Formats: sequence, structure tokens, C-alpha cells
Amino acid sequence: MNGIMLQSFQWELPEDAQHWKRLHDQAVRFAHMGITSVWLPPAYKGSGGVQDVGYGVYDLYDLGEFDQKGSVPTKYGTRDEYIECIHRLKGCGMQTLGDVVLGHRLGADERERVRVRTVNPDHRMDISSVPEDGEVYTRFIFPGRNGRYSSFVWDHRRFTGVDYNALDDAHHLFLLDGKAWAQDVDDEKDNFDYLMGADVDVTDQEVQDELISWAQWYLKETGLDGFRLDAVKHISASFYQTFLIRLRERTRREVYAVGEYWHWDEGHLRTYLDRIKCKLDLFDVPLHQHFHEISTSGGGWDMRRLWEGTLTADLPLQSVTFVDNHDTQPGQSLESWCDGWFKASAYGLILLHKEGYPCVFWGDLFGIPTRGIGPVTELPALMQLRMRCAYGDEHGYFDDPHLIGFTREGMDAFPDSGLAFLCTNKDGGEKKMYVGQRHAGHVFRCVVGGQAPVKIDSEGFGVFRTDGGRCAAYAPTGTLHGFLFSAFWHARLSLRCRFPYLAPILFPTKLDA
Repeated sequence: MNGIMLQSFQWELPEDAQHWKRLHDQAVRFAHMGITSVWLPPAYKGSGGVQDVGYGVYDLYDLGEFDQKGSVPTKYGTRDEYIECIHRLKGCGMQTLGDVVLGHRLGADERERVRVRTVNPDHRMDISSVPEDGEVYTRFIFPGRNGRYSSFVWDHRRFTGVDYNALDDAHHLFLLDGKAWAQDVDDEKDNFDYLMGADVDVTDQEVQDELISWAQWYLKETGLDGFRLDAVKHISASFYQTFLIRLRERTRREVYAVGEYWHWDEGHLRTYLDRIKCKLDLFDVPLHQHFHEISTSGGGWDMRRLWEGTLTADLPLQSVTFVDNHDTQPGQSLESWCDGWFKASAYGLILLHKEGYPCVFWGDLFGIPTRGIGPVTELPALMQLRMRCAYGDEHGYFDDPHLIGFTREGMDAFPDSGLAFLCTNKDGGEKKMYVGQRHAGHVFRCVVGGQAPVKIDSEGFGVFRTDGGRCAAYAPTGTLHGFLFSAFWHARLSLRCRFPYLAPILFPTKLDA
């Protein structure tokens, strides 16, 4: 079955500590929508307590269990609710992925007197040769946890740099004396090791051991299947190579991982994958950027170039495709929102295309009420098309600067599978496209786009149409065989969700192996 990842949050969710419960209650619905893995938001206590989205990491071991930073729960709920949510999602046949932020810490409990060197923030290797006195927020004692789960001491020895010196109230970039930036990081600003807060020194052996021990504990305590790794461009590639290899050896599990390497140039992504030399996927940021540019270019973007310079084209087995996420939504640091008129087209391109592992964004599936942004109404239908129809050989029709399309022939193992998809960033039009000899004489109905049905000719071709600035998706008209297959699949899924403890015996999947 085709996989779909769900990013199960957006930046502006309510600060009500109820999100784990919401996800728990939606698990059956997610499974029937065709979602096969759920990327959960950062579950540990952030420096902002219940108001923290999770990327201002304070204590990795506090999953909403201890009274720290003004609250026991995180923004999303308590530790017990988190674990119950994971077990519910897994019981419904979905993988669960935890968001892991290892590069920085914020909200230190105490300050320390150290020597620091001033760094040019725009050229990070331009470092003052003269150390100066500093008082920095680098000591984390976690008083609410009081040593439970780990007694590891986080102090200035465990960090490389900070952005504040309390002695002169200076907000600048400082390298702690005796430390150095990691070299196998992104080359933006000459060296982009530092991102924010107190920068974790992942080259320190004791730090490496602690983070690997924490990850092993985290997987065991929660039952997570893998990780979404935050901001990997700012963290030593050799660290993550060691981290993933040792973690997989210790747990004897696959431990799926997808990293966020934010760069428009696909060459940087390939270089990182070459450096890390182990199994890891990356989000296809260049493809996202193409979607954003197409949606804001007023029809001036050449759609024939859609896949050029993308991870999906060069390394499809390591590409996680997406249209938008929490960082690209309006108001956020990497805002590059795909305008609403092109959203359905972009989702059709990643959900129905043969290559890449598509990730659906919560803000597109359910909207962003705080911004007055509604859901992409075509998205559930496109997800169903991926689940039921997007199989078999693919034929591309990327031969026009404004009207592109592709087809899938389908497979015997999936009755009524096969499809045709086309979209435009300008005027409407039509294309004659091949859907396969197996569909000769059949009728394809328009599932998305409001077009008339298409009769497939004796050679396996059909003439498909879409309106201006829109997309259209077509699938074979349902047969009794296909209806029974779909009914059986949903009944099997419902039984698995209802009796999760019997699922590995009655309804085994790869997750149960």
C-alpha cells in the first residue's frame, strides 16, 4: 500500500494541552484516510512551558511529567497522554515518528562565568582572537525532575556557543573559549553550526553518549518507530551517522529517520547524504520551493522544469515530498507558503506521482483558523486516490510550460487502480494521455476537478481536460470487484483498530514484524 506521512500539527495550535487527546481520538479516521505514518510534534518540555511549540528545548526527559517552566503538561498534553496517543496510532496500523531537536537548549536554570570570544554572525569563522569575560546561560539542573531518568550535568563544557553575555547585556554571537564549531555542517555564513540558544557540542564524547542513551530510553518508553530530525544542516553529519548506527544496533530496530535540511540547492542535500553514509531520508525542500514559486509567479513559471534540481528526481528513495509545513506557514521564519489556488495541484503532484514519500501538512488538511486559512478541500479525495489507485507504471507529459500531466497504469493486485492527472498554472486545456491497454474501452471518472468522464480508446489513450489554474484527477469507474476489495480493506482496518492487541496475529503488517 502506498504510504502517506501526516505532519500532525501546525505552529498555531491552541495552547490547551489537549493535542495528544485530539490525535488519539482521530486515529481511526487517519487510518481510513490512507495515512500510514504520523509525525508527532516535539513532546518534551520547552523553555516556554505550555506555550512552547517544542523547538525551544529545555529538558528532553520531561515529556509532560514534571512541574517545570510553569507547567506539568507541554503544549500538547502529558506524558501518559502522549504514550496513549502513540499506542492508539500504532494499534490502527500507523508508524509514529517523534520530532527530535538535539542541536540547542534554551531556558537554562543558572548562569556560569566563562571566557568567550566574539564571532561575526555573518561570517562564523571570523572569530576574535582575544577572549573576554562572559556570564552565560549554560547550566541546566532540571530541578523539577531532580535527576530522574538521567543525572547528566549540562553545563558550559557541553556547549560550543551562545548568543547572550549577561555581563554587558550583549546580544551577539559568542564562541566559548576552548571550543570550535563543527566542520561537517552547512557552509552558509561560512559555517552554520550555530542556530540558537546554547549550541550543543555534539563532538563531545560524553554528550554523544548521553544523547544516544536518551534516544534509546525515548524509544523504549514511548514505543515510537522513528524520528523526524530537526535542523540537521546545523549539526555535525558524523554525529548523526554515529547516532543512528549505534541506536539501531542497540535497539535492533530499523528506526526510520527523516531529516530537515533546509536548502533550496539539491546539491547540498546530496552532499549531506554522502557525508552521513547511512539510511536517512530528507525532505525535498527544492520541490517545495518550486511549488511556492509556481503559486506566486502569476503563470510565469515553466512547469516543464518542475522536477529539475529536486531530491525526488535524483534520489527518489530518500525523498520525503511536501507542499508546506509548520515553518513555511504564514508568519513563520521560513515563510514560503504555496498559495491556495495551487494547493490541490501541488498535492496531486506529490500524492499521485510514483516517486517520493509524500507528507501531508495538518494546516492543509484541517486549516489554520488563526490565519483565516481553510483546509484544502480536494486533499482527502487525493489521499484516497493515492491509497486506491496510484499504482503501476507511470507516463509523464511534461511537454508544455503551463499544462502538465501524468498517468499511472494500475496493477492487478489493486482492482480499479490506475489514474490520470493534469494541472495548469495558467489557462485550461486538454492532453491525450496513455493510461494502459488494460483500460481500453473503460470509462475514467473525474474525481477532482469537475470534468466530464473520459472514454479510453482501443489503444489505451484518453483525452483529459482541466480548467484554468486548477487540476483534474481521473480514476477508472468502479467495478464490483473493486468495491468488494475496498469494503474488505476498510472492514479489516476497522477490526484492527478495534482489537489492536489481536492485530499482529489476525492482521499482520510490516509494523508487527
